[in-house]
Amino acid sequence: MIKVVVSSCLLGSPVRYDGGDKKSNHPVLQRWLDEGRVVPVCPEMLGGLGTPRPPAEIVPGTTRVITNSGVDVTSAFHAGASAALDAAKTNAVRVAVLKEGSPSCGSTYVYDATFTSTRLPGEGITTALLRSRGIAVFSENQLDEAGEYIAALERA
Repeated sequence: MIKVVVSSCLLGSPVRYDGGDKKSNHPVLQRWLDEGRVVPVCPEMLGGLGTPRPPAEIVPGTTRVITNSGVDVTSAFHAGASAALDAAKTNAVRVAVLKEGSPSCGSTYVYDATFTSTRLPGEGITTALLRSRGIAVFSENQLDEAGEYIAALERA
């Protein structure tokens, strides 16, 4: 059975910067939970950041992450990405579903470090690392596609 790394906030854990979650009740995610496929991760918590914590965004064109007060939290984001990769390796994960827009987990867009909700095409620190190691990353908006991808892998 193929395991899937999933952002903890999508599972209802209150680990987001604001102390909240982004729980998804999508049937594909629920089926994976029932099947025991899910490996929950919150790279930001794994990197040593607490909850709640200041909002952070990636500086465009870099892998540098800053908070809304200008504090550089890059090392925590990279440490968390490494810890998420370790969890993926330990569980032979080939697929991840991560929270879109996050400076860790964004898969198609991130925010532009102006803290004005301005989106830029791009990927978060964890997404980039997982993809560089051959793990397919989907957002929570692509759960059907992720389910189809896993089904295809298992048929092969």
